[in-house]
Amino acid sequence: MGLLDSTRDILLKVATSTITGALHRRGLSNMFMQDVNPLRQTQARMVGIAYTMRFIPFRQDKAGPNAPARGQIQVQAMEECPPGHVLVVDSRGDPRAASAGDLYIGRLKARGCAGIVTDGGLRDSEGILKVGLPAYLRRPSSPPSPIVHQAFDLNLPIGCGGVAVYPGDVVVGDCDGVVIIPADIVDVVAAEVLATTLYDEFAEEEVARGRPLTGLFPSVGEDAKRDFDAWKLKREAGRP
Repeated sequence: MGLLDSTRDILLKVATSTITGALHRRGLSNMFMQDVNPLRQTQARMVGIAYTMRFIPFRQDKAGPNAPARGQIQVQAMEECPPGHVLVVDSRGDPRAASAGDLYIGRLKARGCAGIVTDGGLRDSEGILKVGLPAYLRRPSSPPSPIVHQAFDLNLPIGCGGVAVYPGDVVVGDCDGVVIIPADIVDVVAAEVLATTLYDEFAEEEVARGRPLTGLFPSVGEDAKRDFDAWKLKREAGRP
């Protein structure tokens, strides 16, 4: 299942905090990753479809220097993660060694991928910033992945940052972190959060003018609804 351009455009403009609210109202309360942060607060926002990779603990006889399949799965992930997708890596929350570095992430960028997310570490931070691909991680970590991790499988359900991630889920990242949206509801959620974001903009202006929160947020009273409708009409007409 693909992601509509119109839905992608909306998700690039709205906050993960607004999305988590919409998901919570649908009974999905554990969709925001814990201890997964942007490499840089000012990096570009990220929206894409989840393509997953899972690490298990490294074992010398299975993935050491003489193992026939050493490193193949990790390279395969960089070569097969489709354009417009986000590589989401299950590192078991272990940042003692990197999940990837600037060369791997540079390859994702060159192939048109939308970002990388791991609940472990990433190495070569300066190089990743030069590459410019949105990157989310637990913390920077210089040691190479085989010290701790062994890539085991691709594009299966994983856990990342305490969230279950299924291939095809929609991944959204901003300066606060990463939220997962199930693919079957992403269009409905996008429409809802767009409307919510518009009201939030109105409410922020009202608070800045000195309006009390009562009846404005989080509960919306009749006066606020009426004022919001008038605000939207002025906005659409291009009036101050």
